[in-house]
Amino acid sequence: FLWAMGKSKAKPNGKKPAAEERKAYLEPEHTKARITDFQFKELVVLPREIDLNEWLASNTTTFFHHINLQYSTISEFCTGETCQTMAVCNTQYYWYDERGKKVKCTAPQYVDFVMSSVQKLVTDEDVFPTKYGREFPSSFESLVRKICRHLFHVLAHIYWAHFKETLALELHGHLNTLYVHFILFAREFNLLDPKETAVMDDLTEVLCSGAGGVHSGGSGDGAGSGGPGAQNHVKER
Repeated sequence: FLWAMGKSKAKPNGKKPAAEERKAYLEPEHTKARITDFQFKELVVLPREIDLNEWLASNTTTFFHHINLQYSTISEFCTGETCQTMAVCNTQYYWYDERGKKVKCTAPQYVDFVMSSVQKLVTDEDVFPTKYGREFPSSFESLVRKICRHLFHVLAHIYWAHFKETLALELHGHLNTLYVHFILFAREFNLLDPKETAVMDDLTEVLCSGAGGVHSGGSGDGAGSGGPGAQNHVKER
């Protein structure tokens, strides 16, 4: 079946939110927060004797549940009024339905589209087989990439639009830990396009530098990617 999640695009938002002037999530006192000191770089590596697709399926499903849970903690603050678009920095994400039609939606609607679509996939035996002898589809890895791309959008939106609430709930340590684990896993298996994640490169540089490092091939933007020029450089995909 045709999967709508493969059809989202990023476009300039046209607005410059106040958060861009001072990103609270980059404050040293907040970036240090973690719920564990474990080296995730070791955790994400494919274990010997484990099938790659099984490893991708297991971790992708877990990330889906954890990101869904993290979003649920601030969902009451993410409304059609507070978040009229699915925005991160000055990038706006659009949803495309199964017919390829562009859907104008608020951030909570976009997140609902993401979670509903991923839920449908991870519970589909033809896509995420759990029974012995069932084969993964040939398109499995590309589907996992699409899932990761959209889960990244949700994580990035939480940081960009709802970090203040996350901080008030004292859940920023959970969010940082989840982000580091997710990014390092995605980079270990090349599941996220560096152009897609560039919008959060400043945070990634800070959070992942001491967590097993960021692949040198992960992004050509480097540590300076968080500058004003990077924020305004939006690619149409």
